[in-house]
Formats: sequence, C-alpha cells, structure tokens
Amino acid sequence: QVQLVESGGGLVQAGGSLRLSCAASGRTFSTYIMGWFRQAPGKEREFVAAISGRGGVTLYADSVKGRFTISRDNAKNTVYLQMNSLKPEDTAVYYCAAAFGATTQLMSNMRGINYWGQGTQVTVSS
Repeated sequence: QVQLVESGGGLVQAGGSLRLSCAASGRTFSTYIMGWFRQAPGKEREFVAAISGRGGVTLYADSVKGRFTISRDNAKNTVYLQMNSLKPEDTAVYYCAAAFGATTQLMSNMRGINYWGQGTQVTVSS
C-alpha cells in the first residue's frame, strides 16, 4: 500500500509561481511512475505531467508545457510540480498519482494508476 500526500497549494496571482509536493510512503517509490492531474469545478480530471521511475522521462500536457516542470527525489520519496507563469485557467484541485508497471504515456491516458492522493487546491486570481 502506498499513501500519497500532496502539499504546496494555495492562492496566487496570475503570472506567479507555486511548487507542489507529493510525499509517498513505502520503500519502492523509485519503481512507480509518478504524475500530476487536476480537476477544475464542473470539469473532468485531466492529465498534467508524469515522470518515470528514475526521472529520465517526462511527459506534459500541451496546456502546461513550458510552464510546469515535474521532478522527483527518490531519496525523499517525493515528486514535485513546479508551476510558473500561472494562469486563472490553471485553477483546480491538483492530484498526485502513482502507477506501478506502467509508462508515462499510459498514465497520461489515466491508465494503470494504482494510487491517488487526496488533492491540493490551487487558485490563480486574475
């Protein structure tokens, strides 16, 4: 069993930055594909970014490419999402996800996900 706990959300003005963190329990963190998703009010959950077990492969949604950066520290069992140049349309609850035996591409299609975090709210004001 893996538990995921997100932190770092909050209120920020458009153009600002936030860094989300997701701390994972367990000893096999480096074997999981990790990713971030978001869900805005009245909308479906959507893929944001994913990273391979050792961090060598990353994948981003077109809407965040060039603004967001996903990274991980396997020694700390933590995955990060650095969000720059935030826009009001980035407002959503952001969820961390873990997938074992999957790929970043599968995760981007919301397939093979074994665990979800509880989410952290990000609000971008205009």
